[in-house]
Amino acid sequence: MDVAGYRPRTVVSGGPLELAVMWGGFPLLGAGAGWLLAATTGWLARLPWVPFGDLVEWLDRLPEPQATAGTVAVGVLAGLVVAGIGTAERLIVTVDAAQVRLRRSDQDRAVARVDTRAVFLADKHLVLLDGDGAELARESTDLPAAKLAEAFRAHGWSWADDDPHQSAYRLWVPDLPGLPAGADALLRARERAIERDRRDDARELRRELALIGVVLRDEDKRQYWRLTARAVAPEPEQATSAEREPDGR
Repeated sequence: MDVAGYRPRTVVSGGPLELAVMWGGFPLLGAGAGWLLAATTGWLARLPWVPFGDLVEWLDRLPEPQATAGTVAVGVLAGLVVAGIGTAERLIVTVDAAQVRLRRSDQDRAVARVDTRAVFLADKHLVLLDGDGAELARESTDLPAAKLAEAFRAHGWSWADDDPHQSAYRLWVPDLPGLPAGADALLRARERAIERDRRDDARELRRELALIGVVLRDEDKRQYWRLTARAVAPEPEQATSAEREPDGR
């Protein structure tokens, strides 16, 4: 039987106010944008540089009040879509003395305190590290650092104000020595994924690199890396011709 329900716990989330803002505010903003578009189509249609000029001209020819009602309805619908995406992406963190649960609409995972050496917030990501410096979890979030720190510390977790391995990261450049076998190819592929904004591919490649002991930090589309204590042995450096032939021939 799961006894987690009987332990004191702390929940950190955006709360009802965040949901009210998303489901009330975004549709209102969409409605306002739709009304503004309907009110300015005549002016916009006369501007040669306006994108989607044909659509703007078509809207300008629609009769009123149907045109305004239609654009407002589309704006509200767009706002609801944004609110739905925001709700799905919001992270709910539930902390107790034994574990932390990280929940989104499409996932619900738990990480045990006994497996966790450090917890911190970096680049709007909640990160949990194990004793070897490997990442147990990395979740994007806009939750306040102060609330997260208070929740974890209240239940005895090792909260760090910054990444304890910050100084160990090195900027990745192609063919850099010291990386495990296969890491350079994965980093090249991930660089392409980042440049093309393929976030799912970039996340999958991050997981592949973690399996061979490489931890990443992104900064302005640049990749910084460090090795964990159980990293796979680095690739051997290419021997020079002089090393292969002692006589230099």
